[in-house]
Amino acid sequence: MVRLPLSPAEVARGRRLGALLRQARGERSMLRTALDAGVSPETLRKIESGRVATPSFPTIAAIAQVVGVSLDDVWAEISRPAQGDQAQEAVVPVDAPLAS
Repeated sequence: MVRLPLSPAEVARGRRLGALLRQARGERSMLRTALDAGVSPETLRKIESGRVATPSFPTIAAIAQVVGVSLDDVWAEISRPAQGDQAQEAVVPVDAPLAS
């Protein structure tokens, strides 16, 4: 299966997510955080550096819980448009009817 390249907006979201988690980790070691979240230190490093722009939900949920960030805060950070973005992705409301 071929994976499509990420859009600039997806890359920016990944960087914001990584920065949020890195800031929340504070002085806590990367190794301890990764082990407590059940992920490898390399995975955590890649997420924090923005190299993994679309990590899985269970991975993000586990890391967020360990560093004390609510999923609401994660969503708020990654769903806001990046500063300076001219092109914003269309957001379809959850209750919008599906096109037929």
